[in-house]
Amino acid sequence: MQTKPFRIGTRGSPLALAQAHEARDRLMAAHHLPEEMFEIVVLTTKGDRITDRSLAEIGGKGLFTEELEQKLTAGELDFAVHSAKDMATKLPEGLYLSAYLPREDIRDAVIGRTARKLIDLPHGATVGSSSLRRQALIRRMRPDINVITFRGLVETRLRKLEAGEVDATLLALAGLKRLGKVDVLTDILDPDTFPPAPAQGAICIESRIGDARVDDLLAPVNDGPTFDTVSCERAFLAALDGSCRTPIGGYAVCEGDLIRFSGLIITPDGRSQHAVTTDGHRRDAAALGTRAGQDVRARAGSAFFDDWH
Repeated sequence: MQTKPFRIGTRGSPLALAQAHEARDRLMAAHHLPEEMFEIVVLTTKGDRITDRSLAEIGGKGLFTEELEQKLTAGELDFAVHSAKDMATKLPEGLYLSAYLPREDIRDAVIGRTARKLIDLPHGATVGSSSLRRQALIRRMRPDINVITFRGLVETRLRKLEAGEVDATLLALAGLKRLGKVDVLTDILDPDTFPPAPAQGAICIESRIGDARVDDLLAPVNDGPTFDTVSCERAFLAALDGSCRTPIGGYAVCEGDLIRFSGLIITPDGRSQHAVTTDGHRRDAAALGTRAGQDVRARAGSAFFDDWH
C-alpha cells in the first residue's frame, strides 16, 4: 500500500495549477484518497521564463515540459500533468502519455476590445496571438489585419488587451472555462472554419513506462473518448512533423464506435491550405490520424513546407 504522497509535477501558471488540481481531485474521488496523499510539485520551464519571443524562435514544443520530464525520468515525480497541446509528438525515452482527463471545449474564443467578432474589427486592426495556427487562420479570414506575437499568461494577455496594445486576442475556450473567466470572451469560433490545435482542450498525464503502481492509479480517471480523439490528432501532427513552427489545425469526434477527423495545414500568410476529412473505427484512431497526415503531406508537396522557413 502507498504510504508516501504521490508527487504530481506541474508548471506554476494559474491554468497549469487548475489542471493539476483537477487531476488530483479526480484521483482522490476515484480512489477515496485524502488530499494529503498527493503533493503538487511546481516547476518553472523555459517557456515560462522566456516570454518576449515566439515559441517557434526559442525551440517550439517541449518548452513547457522539458524540466518536468527530466524530474519524471529521474524518479523525482510520479507523474506530470500537462496541456496536451503542449506535448511534442516524440516524448523522451521511457515516458508516455498514460491518461487523459475528460476533454473540455475544443474551440477558440475571441476577446475583442474594439469589436466583438474578428470579422467586425476595423480595417487595419491589430490582433495579438502567440499561435502560428491562429495567426494564419486570422490572416485567411482578414488579410487586412495586423497580427502580432502576443505571449504571456492568460491574465497577462488580458491586461495587455485592456491597456490597448491590441484590438483583440484569441485564447482557448477550455482555458477560460478552467480559470472561471468565460465572461471576458466576446465570440466563439466555429471549429469547422477555425480548426483548433490538435489536442486543444485536453489535459494529459505523463508517466514512466512500466510503472505499474502509477498505471493502476491513473487507469480509473482515463477518459476513453478523449484518449482516442487526441491519439488521432497527435498522429496527424506526427505525420506532418508538426511543431510550434507549423500552422496545423485538426480535431476528432467520437460517434459511438466510430471516429471522425478533420485536419488542415495552412501557410503562415493564410493564403494556401490543404484540408482533409476522414472517418473510421475508434480502435484505429491513431492509424486514421497518421493516414490523414500522410495524405495531406503528399498533396501539399515538399515545397509547401519549405516555403514556411
